Amino acid sequence: MEVEVDEKDLKVAGAEPLTGERRGLRIRGWEIESRKRSILNSSSVERWEQKLETNHLPEMVFGESCLVLKHVESGTKIHFNAFDALSGWKLESLPPVEVPAAAQWKFRSKPFEQLILDYDYTFTTPYCGSETIEMDTDKDGTRDNLDGSSSLHWEDCKEKIDVVALASKEPILFYDEVVLYEDELADNGVSLLTVKVRVMPSSWFLLLRFWLRVDGVLMRLRDTRMHCVFSDSGNPVILRENCWREATVQALAAKGYPTDSAAYSDPSIISQRLPVIMHRTQKLKISGNL
Repeated sequence: MEVEVDEKDLKVAGAEPLTGERRGLRIRGWEIESRKRSILNSSSVERWEQKLETNHLPEMVFGESCLVLKHVESGTKIHFNAFDALSGWKLESLPPVEVPAAAQWKFRSKPFEQLILDYDYTFTTPYCGSETIEMDTDKDGTRDNLDGSSSLHWEDCKEKIDVVALASKEPILFYDEVVLYEDELADNGVSLLTVKVRVMPSSWFLLLRFWLRVDGVLMRLRDTRMHCVFSDSGNPVILRENCWREATVQALAAKGYPTDSAAYSDPSIISQRLPVIMHRTQKLKISGNL
């Protein structure tokens, strides 16, 4: 999705692009930046495997790519990166999805070796973002970082993200999509983690999506949506909705849906066919001075 931004719209909204080679903008007390980098090289893969205590990583890990949203006054930083997402995968450690007999040969490195999948090869993650409190640089040039888990409190709520407002014809001041990792499951489907962000004059909105398709076996979708309406009070509120959907191909076929993997290439189209297995809405109240 290519978005052409009108400089007049930026000026009217009080926004300004980030300088230099940085991609993003500053608006209403927020600094929003996306970074897209190449996949990890072999030495970086080894370091990640050591840190994560695993011998398995997705085929393509964009380890230096990220999306960062920082509320400047409070130092609150919401960010998305592959390492934290894979830490979530390692921690959840789901049992491996059974591979159809006809496709097992694709997972073997040697034609006649026994197939042993003793880990979650789908790289399913419960990850819904990372949080830190990043204070301004001190006079001595150092920067304080506090563990966001001890300072930021998401509370359950009944409010919902206003999808009607998001569908309004507001100009888009910034849009980007960042791929964090991807694996084609030995040509047996897809495992993909991406985050998209959209900034309008009145708010920012993002979608973190984990999409899994194991051909002939399983569809899994884990979405995290966040929405923040800009506030003159300096104390913004972020709404976060987590929605997990999942179904076996067998269950979909029983409802009359096709079993051909070609019918499930776009998760946005087929998401409503998948039953919800978890839904939660939370909000984060940011104080201007933490």
